[in-house]
Amino acid sequence: MKLVVQVRLLPTAVQAAALEATLRACNEAATWVSGVAFERGEFKNFALRKLTYDQVKSRWNLGAQAAQHTIKKTCDAYATLKANLRAGRLGRPGSARYRRATQKPVAFRPFGAQPYDDRMLSWQIAGRTVSVWTTGGRMKNVAFTASVEQLATLALYRRGESDLVHRDGMWFLNATCEIPEAEPNTEPVDFLGIDLGIVNIATTSDGEIMAGRELNRTRVRERGLRTKLQKKNTPSARRRLNKRRRKEARRAKDINHKIAKHVVAEAERTGRGIALEDLTGIRERVRLRKPQRAAHTSWSFHQLGQFITYKARKAGVPVVHVDPAYTSRTCAECGHIDRANRVSQAWFACRSCGVVAHADRNGSRNIRARAWELWRRGAQSTAPAPPRSRPEGQDANAEPQPVAPVVQARRFSDG
Repeated sequence: MKLVVQVRLLPTAVQAAALEATLRACNEAATWVSGVAFERGEFKNFALRKLTYDQVKSRWNLGAQAAQHTIKKTCDAYATLKANLRAGRLGRPGSARYRRATQKPVAFRPFGAQPYDDRMLSWQIAGRTVSVWTTGGRMKNVAFTASVEQLATLALYRRGESDLVHRDGMWFLNATCEIPEAEPNTEPVDFLGIDLGIVNIATTSDGEIMAGRELNRTRVRERGLRTKLQKKNTPSARRRLNKRRRKEARRAKDINHKIAKHVVAEAERTGRGIALEDLTGIRERVRLRKPQRAAHTSWSFHQLGQFITYKARKAGVPVVHVDPAYTSRTCAECGHIDRANRVSQAWFACRSCGVVAHADRNGSRNIRARAWELWRRGAQSTAPAPPRSRPEGQDANAEPQPVAPVVQARRFSDG
C-alpha cells in the first residue's frame, strides 16, 4: 500500500529563494495550461501536451520533466473537479456553487504543491540532504530533518514521486512510499463496531468511548478567538491569526490518528474486523440550526475513517462499511425500531423490551451486527458504491454516486 512520509526541508536563504521561484513558475504555467484546456475543451494529458508543452518550457524556463508534470497536474485537477461534480460535492447542477466551479478555468495558487520524480529530485538519506531541480539550476545539499522511523521508511520503501510543498513559511517534501501490507485476516472471529459522532468522536461495540469534549471545547475557543482577532483587524491581530492557522485542524488530526491507532490495534489483537458507518453525503442530508452548523462542519469523520482504513490495511485487518440508517433508533437487543427509542443524545430506551443503554454504544452494536451479517453472506459491494455507468467490480476506487438506501460493505481484506 502507498503511504506518504512528510519531511521538513531546511534550506538556506538562497536555496529558499530558488525553491520559491520554481513553485511560482510551475504554478503560473499550470494556470496558463488550465486556461488553454478550458478554452479548447481538451483535458487529456497527451493531447494537452501537444498544445502547450513547447510554450511551457520556453516561456517559464521549465525542464522537460517539470513541464510534463505541470501539464499532468492540470489534467489531474480537472479530473478531480469532474469527480467532485459527479459526486455532488459542489452542489446540484445549476446551483451558484456548481456554476462557479464550471464556468471558469481551474487556477493554481502561487505556492501550490509541485510533483517531482527521480530525475528532478535525488535523496541522500544518510546525510539528510536532497538535490532538487529548480528553474535556476540544480540545487544540491538542501538539508532536511526527519525522525529515525521516517528515515528507515524512506530508505526501504520510497517509490515514485515526491511533492514539494510550501506552507506557513516552511518547506516540506511529501515522499510516496510503498509499504508492505500484513497478511489479510480472511476469517475474523467477529467485528468491532465503531459509532462516529461529534459529542463522542468514536464509540466501540466493546463499550469504550473516545469523548470529544476536549476537542470541541478547543474548537469553540479557537472560533471565538478568531472572531475577536478578525474584528480588531490590526497588524498584531493579523499576525496572531496567521500564527494560529490550522492549529485546530492539526489538533483534530493528531487525535484522529491516536484513535485510529488504538482501534486498529484492538481489532488486530482480538482477531476481529472493523465495522464503520458509510457517512457519505451526510452534510448535504442533514439540516441543522445555525448554532449547530459550525460544529457539524468541523466534524472530521471522513478523516478518521480514512486513518482507520489505511492503518487496518497495513495491519491486515478487514474493514466493512455499512449503511448507518436507523442504527440510532434500533434496539441492539430485540431489533425494535422506533424514533422514540432515542430518548436524548446520550441515552437509548427501547419502547418494546425496555432495555436502557448508552445511545452510542447501542448504535455501535448495531453497526457490528450489520457488518458481521454482511461478512457471513460474503457481500462484495463497495461503499461508497461505484458509478452506475461502470460495470460492477471494474473500478473499486471510482468516485461515489447516489444509490438506493441499502446496506453496503467494503472488504479491504480482498486486497
